[in-house]
Amino acid sequence: MSFPLIIAEKPDQGRTLCSVFPHVKREGYIEIRPNEIFPEGAFCTWAIGHLTQLVPPEHYNPAWEQWKLETLPILPETFKYEVAKSKYNQFQIVKKLVKDARVTNIIHAGDAGREGELIIRNILHLCGAKKPLRRLWISSLTPQSIREGFRHLLHDEDTRPLYDEAYARACADWLVGMNASRVYSLLLRQKGMRDVFSVGRVQTPTLALIVKRELEIEHFKPEPFWEVTAMFQFDDKQYEGKWVKDGESRLNDPAMAARIAAFCRQKPAEVAELKKEKKEFQPPLLFNLSSLQAAANRAFQFPPKKTLDLVQSLYQKGIVSYPRSDSQYVTKGEAETFPGILEKLSACPEYAPYFPLPKRSILQNKRYVNEKKVSDHYAIIPTEQVVAPGSLPDGEKKIYDMIVRRLIAAHYGNAVFHYTTVKTVVDSRATFLSKGTQMEAEGWRKVIFSKEKEKDGILPDVKQGEKGVVIDTNVKEGKTQPPKRYTEGQLITLMKTAGKYIEDRELEKVMAEVEGLGTEATRAGVITILKDRKYIEVKKNQVYATDKAKVLIRAIGGKILASPEMTAKWEKRLREIGRGAAEAAAFMEQTKKLSRKIVQDAVQAAAEWDFSGLKTDDIKRPESKYTIGKKAGKCPVCGGVIVDKGDFYGCSAYRKSGCTFTLSKSILGKKISLANVRKLLAGEETNMIKGFRKNGKIFDAKLKWEDGKLRFIFAKQQTGR
Repeated sequence: MSFPLIIAEKPDQGRTLCSVFPHVKREGYIEIRPNEIFPEGAFCTWAIGHLTQLVPPEHYNPAWEQWKLETLPILPETFKYEVAKSKYNQFQIVKKLVKDARVTNIIHAGDAGREGELIIRNILHLCGAKKPLRRLWISSLTPQSIREGFRHLLHDEDTRPLYDEAYARACADWLVGMNASRVYSLLLRQKGMRDVFSVGRVQTPTLALIVKRELEIEHFKPEPFWEVTAMFQFDDKQYEGKWVKDGESRLNDPAMAARIAAFCRQKPAEVAELKKEKKEFQPPLLFNLSSLQAAANRAFQFPPKKTLDLVQSLYQKGIVSYPRSDSQYVTKGEAETFPGILEKLSACPEYAPYFPLPKRSILQNKRYVNEKKVSDHYAIIPTEQVVAPGSLPDGEKKIYDMIVRRLIAAHYGNAVFHYTTVKTVVDSRATFLSKGTQMEAEGWRKVIFSKEKEKDGILPDVKQGEKGVVIDTNVKEGKTQPPKRYTEGQLITLMKTAGKYIEDRELEKVMAEVEGLGTEATRAGVITILKDRKYIEVKKNQVYATDKAKVLIRAIGGKILASPEMTAKWEKRLREIGRGAAEAAAFMEQTKKLSRKIVQDAVQAAAEWDFSGLKTDDIKRPESKYTIGKKAGKCPVCGGVIVDKGDFYGCSAYRKSGCTFTLSKSILGKKISLANVRKLLAGEETNMIKGFRKNGKIFDAKLKWEDGKLRFIFAKQQTGR
């Protein structure tokens, strides 16, 4: 007997692939019974995401374990992967199946993209697999797609360049990140900064753009201005206008604004100019991952990572197509399935009001159906496996609804608006502008924006030359506003369009081609890294750059690490590797040269660093990420060891016993040091901690762990202040 071995990227994915065949579940794999596609049956196992990881520096050279300037740059001759300790057991199951004599060939069934290529091929490399390899490449996990995919497997060489690209990307990112993070952390430590500064090819230019906006906001000085408005009466018609001169409505002199208002009151007015413009707005494109993340953040303030997780879950359920797509178009093959999908959707009460559709098919509409603009995957669309949105968990329901509505809206006509601008002259001297909007045809907005109101109201029907009077005037005071903070959704767009910040036109074209900083699959992860490493804080969906971020970006200055130029060149070469048009080895040699230059540049620049004007006290605190992993004491719940886990102190026996004891590093606005936690866990009182805040009051107290809870111990003379 001979069996193919199917290796999926995740357990859920493996189970979904097997669900269309008769099968039996085993420990860590599934046995597929004989069927039409696999006459003798098959085995199916899986990774758990990345089972393998690049080995740490000390595996290449013991001298690289310690962080020292003299050991930089770190430049391994060749790169090595190892099995992640937490996933060792599953790796052994995969390896045993790969070596099984009954297995004659292997089907690579990772996600159909670069990362999927890397995950499965790295596992096969560490297993020493020599058996023939074929590739399952599908964009949805519906039963029909799964069967068709297995019937039309790709050859090994068809997707190998994508692996070469992903491998080169991972190794090059490791090189730059390892060397840049160490050199800047060590040099900043010499300046008294006691934190670890993570630096990366994508995260650092992204952070530089965020810090740039933060500094623009900080340095912005609001200036007052005044505007004059007038209410006009034309027979039985009224409307409001704003005073303008040479296209400007704002005055910096309140006395002048008052004089204009006084002059115009009760004066004759005439419609001097009337301009009407008709505009049609096409339905929006279908979603790719970036546009879905941006839209979900606007609508629900979902962080990009949450949106990715939700749409990935919908994909695993087989009800939407591949989520990490960078395309907003479909091929004719997908478009031919739309009528069937839409017919099923019409049965859902949520969507029934939009049927029958104004357009029965978009098969010939190149705005949506364009083979040339579909690369590895088409747009994110609902599959023929339609479900009622109400049957899904709340988050999944919202994302599924957005994807469905985009598809329905594509079958609607344009939204048509009339924009009216009226120029009214008062007493032949003062000019006022009035703007109005009127919707002629709702079109696709019925499906997506039906509840949104237009900013400008409807103006009455006045005629050019018509005469009236100013019945009242008003002076409104305002202040100039600083640039707005980015939202998390706007960060995705910022990364995608970072090319507009490049002055070199050729590089700008490259960046537009590769679509900015990072990839569809990695942008949400980069934002998460920036949050986890305390470079940004997100408050009410607004992104703030921390003092730590400002210090790093000032240190890096105008060096290439903080600019999108390096990423533009880098991504261009990686794409060429992915197309088989460039060699990964040559790219890696260039990356090693870059790593040397990064270290040299940082060392030379450090002598000139000046952090005056920045708040660095928190970054200089003696306790920082260097304490992560250090023991704090005995767990009061299970007797295990409490260790510093970064943002909190937690029990190290969590994985073994499930003990969930944790102690926050911040209590009522005060950081709790490792030394004080050690006292708590030993049953002692902490030192006096000053500055706790509660209900608007500030107080000092010691802490003590008693009867399973923290107690505040106040000095006898202690009073609120």
